[in-house]
Amino acid sequence: MEKANKPCGGKSDGGSTDAGTTDAGGDAAAAGTVGGGTLTVGSAYGPSSFDPQNCSSAFCLSANSNVMEGLYDIDFHDYSVSDGLCTGDPVWVDDNTCEITLRDGAAFSTGDAVTPEDVIHSYERAKADGMMYVSFLTMIESMEKKDDKTLTVKVTIPKFALIKERLGIIKVTPATLSDDDAAAKPIGTGPWMYDEVSDTYVTLVPNPNYNGAHPAQDTALRIDSMTDPTARVTAQSEGTTVITESVPPDSIAQLEGVGCKVDQVQGFGTRFIMFNVKKAPWDTKEARQAVMYALNTDNMIANAFSGLAGKPDCYLPASLPAHHIASTVYTYDVAKAKELGAAITADIVLRTTDNAQVVSMGTQAQQDLQDAFGIKVELISDQSPATYAAIDQADDAWDILIAPGDPSCFGGDTDLLLNWWFGDNIWMKTRCPWGASDEWKQVNTLMSDALTKSGAEQQDCWNQVFDILAENVPLYPVLQVITPTGYWDAANGASPSGVAVQGFSGIGTTGVVLSDVATVNS
Repeated sequence: MEKANKPCGGKSDGGSTDAGTTDAGGDAAAAGTVGGGTLTVGSAYGPSSFDPQNCSSAFCLSANSNVMEGLYDIDFHDYSVSDGLCTGDPVWVDDNTCEITLRDGAAFSTGDAVTPEDVIHSYERAKADGMMYVSFLTMIESMEKKDDKTLTVKVTIPKFALIKERLGIIKVTPATLSDDDAAAKPIGTGPWMYDEVSDTYVTLVPNPNYNGAHPAQDTALRIDSMTDPTARVTAQSEGTTVITESVPPDSIAQLEGVGCKVDQVQGFGTRFIMFNVKKAPWDTKEARQAVMYALNTDNMIANAFSGLAGKPDCYLPASLPAHHIASTVYTYDVAKAKELGAAITADIVLRTTDNAQVVSMGTQAQQDLQDAFGIKVELISDQSPATYAAIDQADDAWDILIAPGDPSCFGGDTDLLLNWWFGDNIWMKTRCPWGASDEWKQVNTLMSDALTKSGAEQQDCWNQVFDILAENVPLYPVLQVITPTGYWDAANGASPSGVAVQGFSGIGTTGVVLSDVATVNS
């Protein structure tokens, strides 16, 4: 469900838009200089393509969020939406047509004014065959220029309630930008612009032509790829970085001990289980439920996540606004597992990706299933491409998959999070062909109905979906992770390098949000 819109032209909660004042940093400005420094971030991921219309890299998505705007922007703290390149909410001309007005004076970092043609070009690229976000945008039928300030948007769903969230996915770049340049060093209208891009880091500088609500307050921003956890923790401890992603659980106390703050935020980030539903006994919900009851998730959380994960009571975690406690909630219950799993008698193949946490979960699941059902479980762990290549062969050479997934890095509206796995796509057609079932058809009918509604009626549709998914568990969360992000908070004092930040807080997905964040230099 949509939250209140933040007005364009004002500062966001918890951030400062004036380098001479303080906000979330309390008395930070009195203790040092606010802004004018270098924001330094340690990323847990590596860069690939920066193309904003076809980007899946956690590193690049996070960096791009500082460089480009959508018509609306998504706040990943709570998934609320605010004005980006536009001014105000869509104005509905009729049930399937709305108009959106561009922000006065908006310009790219090149100095070129933003035109409706730039927005339309970005939209058309995002919807082109083979692009990553096509399935998110099917309900947006067309986008046309009305005049030099106004866009006309047509939708297939009457007064589509989630239009701002979906338009927020489309980041606007110049119509003249080539595909190669979009992938290598895109240009945008955001508060920052790319300066240097490499395979291991990016540097950004303020966009001198930005006229939005959240200008950069520092002179530079550097994001380093630090995929090695020890390197990230060391850099953060020493103050080489002032913000660091994905703090290892066993390093939280170490960072807090030297004065660094660590936010631990429950997110959608899912470690899911998926069944080969075209193969007996996984073609019955009872066998799938039996496995869910057989898993000792408490041990998984303790051993694989050092406590930083939650046990699902719904497809969504309680931190998301549409959360609803499902009609079926799984707990560790071996007796119930045996009762429901009478048909689980043959040896099985359990696959996992090579994510360290997931491998640990797989080892625990292997033992749990062998103990509960008296069968042999072969555990195969491999890199994601190899794992999915094997599953996409659509044969019977596997039974169960455990893997990570987190589409909330693209946005948090419920329909998007459901469609990632349960839409009419490869997941339901090939990988977990539950798409042939009556239950899937019911789920998709309810999902479509939800898009035509709002408020309590929309939530009721989603609640029914959550209940069906929980009962049938063809693909379902085993755990939902908590994301720890470390930062030197100016309210607690400076880092060893003399630099801290104000206005920052962690989020429950990959990346960091730097809107209205500023360094405080002692």
